Amino acid sequence: LTGNKIAFKIQAIFYPGQSASGTASGTPCPGMPTITDWRDGQVYPTVQIGSQCWMQKNMNYQMGNSWCHENKTENCDTYGRLYDWETALKVCPKGWHLPSDEEWTVLTDYLGGENVAGGKMKSTSGWKNNGKGTNSSGFTALPGGYRYDNGTFLYLTYYANFWSSTESSTTGAWSRYLYENGEGVYRYGDYNKLNGFSCRCLKDN
Repeated sequence: LTGNKIAFKIQAIFYPGQSASGTASGTPCPGMPTITDWRDGQVYPTVQIGSQCWMQKNMNYQMGNSWCHENKTENCDTYGRLYDWETALKVCPKGWHLPSDEEWTVLTDYLGGENVAGGKMKSTSGWKNNGKGTNSSGFTALPGGYRYDNGTFLYLTYYANFWSSTESSTTGAWSRYLYENGEGVYRYGDYNKLNGFSCRCLKDN
């Protein structure tokens, strides 16, 4: 492959039920237990949650306007990269996309609503004070913290912030966040698009 062309392939080897954190939770997407991003060779497990097929790890593809928390490579290795909104719109491999606000709502509704879905989505490790997560959905949400547009990094192990593809204004976009001391998923539409948040990819229909 040359230039900016994006592709992926199905990996044949996978251990059923094994999540990105090594905890047995969730069911891989039918016929696509993992994908390999040909741009950098990184492998992403998948998980089927209701009618949706999600990547089970945060994106970690390096692009402009993306960062490792506190600029430490080991944080990218564990939590994935943080992306501004415009970059998040482009980072998913071919066949996948940044979920819309509506698609996030489909997920949280399937998991019982915003008040309880977070506990079912959180990984069982990597959170401050264990994070009150069961990961029963297999989503394996990890608390990558975030980056303000002024370059300040905050709340690694405390918060997981995920972009949606849906704008809320000319300067803001809808997002979802989880925090260590709660079991909810919180919808917020006023975060600056220049902030750095985590990115989860959803398979195209």
